[in-house]
Amino acid sequence: MSAAPGTRLLLASVLVVATCGLVYELIAATMASYLLGDSVTQWSLVIGVYLSAMGLGSWLSKFVARDLHARFIAVQLVIAVVGGLSAVALFYGYAYLASVRPLLFSILVIVGTMVGLEIPLLMRIVGDGQELKDTVARVLAFDYVGALLASLLFPLALLPHLGLVRTSLVCGLFNAAVALACAWVFRAQLARPRAVLVQAALVCAALAGGLLLGGRLERLAERELFDAPVIFSEKTAYQRLSITRSGDDIRLYIDGNLQFASSDEHRYHEALVHPALAGVAPRRALVLGGGDGLAVRELLKYPSLERVDLVDLDPGMTRLFGRDPLLVRINRGSLSDPRVRVHNADAMRWLEEHVRTSSEVYDVAVVDLPDPNNFSLGKLYTGSFYRLLRRALAPAGVGVIQATSPYLAPRSFWCVVKTLAAAELHPRPYHAHVPSFGDWGFVLVSPAPRPEPTRLADVPLRFLDDALLPTLFVFPRDQRPPDVDVNRLNDQLLVHYYEEDLRTLPGRGGRG
Repeated sequence: MSAAPGTRLLLASVLVVATCGLVYELIAATMASYLLGDSVTQWSLVIGVYLSAMGLGSWLSKFVARDLHARFIAVQLVIAVVGGLSAVALFYGYAYLASVRPLLFSILVIVGTMVGLEIPLLMRIVGDGQELKDTVARVLAFDYVGALLASLLFPLALLPHLGLVRTSLVCGLFNAAVALACAWVFRAQLARPRAVLVQAALVCAALAGGLLLGGRLERLAERELFDAPVIFSEKTAYQRLSITRSGDDIRLYIDGNLQFASSDEHRYHEALVHPALAGVAPRRALVLGGGDGLAVRELLKYPSLERVDLVDLDPGMTRLFGRDPLLVRINRGSLSDPRVRVHNADAMRWLEEHVRTSSEVYDVAVVDLPDPNNFSLGKLYTGSFYRLLRRALAPAGVGVIQATSPYLAPRSFWCVVKTLAAAELHPRPYHAHVPSFGDWGFVLVSPAPRPEPTRLADVPLRFLDDALLPTLFVFPRDQRPPDVDVNRLNDQLLVHYYEEDLRTLPGRGGRG
């Protein structure tokens, strides 16, 4: 056996293990933000723990004095098993454990330590008979190229096409394949080559079998997160969409958070849309978020309406609710109505472009965005965003904001109200009971002061009536506004209020 093939294999191994090592970190961070929310905090914690574990592994490598080839192969097999099964383990851990954090950090420490251990071992194996500067240059060059590959492949190819479970299994299989190839090529350097080959082959076979069943494993793991059977699940470029069905009740979850239940969504969407349109005959309407078409369905009940611009970031969302027969039946085909124009864009960027390039304004704007559980959503609740919204409304126009629960997330709700007041949108907060969510809050806004509505338009409604309408604007004594500050783009206090609310109040509803 010549040295050249072995060296080439080891350098190729550097590329593979570096790519897979970073992918495991990205999988853990994505899973943490998906399951636990607050993506900035979760990503920061994952990166910090993982890098610290890599440092620990590098330090531990100095205690490995002999059998370097065998130790390197063993490290690869540990990474293959723990990293390869990490996504499915986190899914099930979230479903069955009181807290998934210990499992998450255990996976990070094990994989990070092994990844930190493998590069020093590779340097010592590759550097046998070579100058140190050449060894370091070659190994680190391949290591950094592998990191670049991971950063490109994970968001552009692996996650959209394979999902989290199969991505982790694929990377585990690559680590196991490296172990198997090294066990064969360097079998002369191993004390028990046959045993090592069998171990590597078994791990490869197990991960390959898991990969063949990857779609089923992912569906089974995800079903553990929900109370009803999952009838549809898709990871789009922006979020995971899951739909469950129990009898006639259809529920949409985004990244594991309930967005609507068909049994009572009429309460939410009637409360969202119709108080704003009391006494208004809208011609042009703007909907920001609401890619399920349910707010649009309510708007289309008004015969005066000539056009609706729906702005939703995710084309996967609007495509699903525009084509799936079951979902189209719920939104009554609203996204296919000729009066509706769908724009798949970031709401803030779309508003910036609209107010900069168009003189058209809207009679009504419905802001139906998910709760501000991360900073990318939190920017859509800032004064900067609301000032853009104000410019998009006609002088006599009116808007409405979904604003989380005033009971379960009081600081969040009243922070939204205060931010709208600072943006000179004259907020009128109100709330309604939605069984799936609990007490849910909304805010009427307008460029000019408006009285509270007292009489609804003559359109078909199942929940609201003129007697109920004034009571929506009454808050009990235990829901008085707390002391909160305005949500600004540079600090996004709302996201922190939201996280604090969730920690201090039990049993929250959905739309996170």
